[in-house]
Amino acid sequence: MNDLNALPHDFAWGVATAAYQIEGAVAEDGRAPSIWDTFSHTPGTIDNNDNGDVACDHYHRVPEDIGLMKRLGVDAYRFSLAWPRVIPGGDGPVNKAGLDFYDRLVDGLLDAGITPFATLYHWDLPQALQDRGGWPVRDTAEHFARYASVVAERLGDRVKDWATLNEPLCSSWIGHLEGTMAPGITDLTAAVRTSFHLHLGHGLAVQALRAASSDARVGIVNNLSPIEPASDSEADRAAAVRADGHTNRWWLDPIHGRGYPQDMLDLYGVELPARPGDLETIAAPLDWLGLNYYFRQIVRDDPTGAAPFARQIDVPDARHTHMGWEVHADGLEQLLLRLTEEYGARRVYVTENGAAFPDTVAADGTVDDPERARYLDEHLAACARAVAKGAPLAGYFAWSLMDNFEWAYGYDKRFGLVHVDYETQRRTIKGSGHHYADIIRAANARGRKAA
Repeated sequence: MNDLNALPHDFAWGVATAAYQIEGAVAEDGRAPSIWDTFSHTPGTIDNNDNGDVACDHYHRVPEDIGLMKRLGVDAYRFSLAWPRVIPGGDGPVNKAGLDFYDRLVDGLLDAGITPFATLYHWDLPQALQDRGGWPVRDTAEHFARYASVVAERLGDRVKDWATLNEPLCSSWIGHLEGTMAPGITDLTAAVRTSFHLHLGHGLAVQALRAASSDARVGIVNNLSPIEPASDSEADRAAAVRADGHTNRWWLDPIHGRGYPQDMLDLYGVELPARPGDLETIAAPLDWLGLNYYFRQIVRDDPTGAAPFARQIDVPDARHTHMGWEVHADGLEQLLLRLTEEYGARRVYVTENGAAFPDTVAADGTVDDPERARYLDEHLAACARAVAKGAPLAGYFAWSLMDNFEWAYGYDKRFGLVHVDYETQRRTIKGSGHHYADIIRAANARGRKAA
């Protein structure tokens, strides 16, 4: 086990999930369809034609799943709320039964000594709002702010840590440009407008959260990647700058009051639908930044491709996860230091980090996954190195608590510290889960000794 002494004694040790990936119960107690319900039921969009109708049946198994968290020893849980469960039409009537579910979840977490970290939006836009234009239209950002207010008014007396958005890059670029995530659109103009309205919705939600709960601690979660050129050629170096703009600067600059990167505005050639005061709203001061990290990108110039005209290449002789992603823990340290040094971050959480591997259930029912345990060790060591160099890292959330519906990959890719048998819903803590529990136990012992 790596030396993690540099991590602060009040470090938050957590796990993370997302509503559509685990909840199931998609038509129960007043929940209406989201864009992911629609997308996953469209033939050919999801591997094996899987969908999230049942997923991990978390909606009916909250006590059991909180019990798993207690066995892992985590003291924080990052979850998302399903907008169509709370406000089925996206605007209009509030669904009391939906809020009641999250009320019970939060109370159960607090009773178990686990701090809730709530994410308002993890991609499950109510289909009713998509039918009226979705994120490419401004109204959606305003409806999102009202949703934030409704949730905070109900839960804000107990939930203090809030994320507005999870990975707006995926909603914008993958959902509206590449089309391989919901809502499955391939249109650059729609993608750029989506990115802007997501940012605007974020800023408006920050205001709504703080109006409803004066002691709310508010952040946003971005998935970022270090970008490196495939060669020293001028073309590849320029491609790396473009890829960094597309993957990192477009998402970081506006929320830090820098506006949108001019080089990317020129590249996209799409006029932002901004009104006076919008950029200031988007740049509302934050209490923390969330970083989701999975891989770096090594890119080559690709003038025949789509924006940003940079093609990611494979790294020879690298270790890869079941997703085909390179294992490169140093990239996590790089990003934590970049957020600190370039963007002046005062508090950062690693809000997702984890790996999919093809797990095998042994005859005795156990799941030994040493590659995932090694992955945890390497990335937590990167966190400790970053802290030793000044990064204000306050916590780490392993992705994920349990195997789940992995978006377009269906149920084939398993990220969990807990194995899920989808036919029986039996949960089994994997070797990596026990390893994570050992890490947390050792960290807590160090904290008690230091105190």
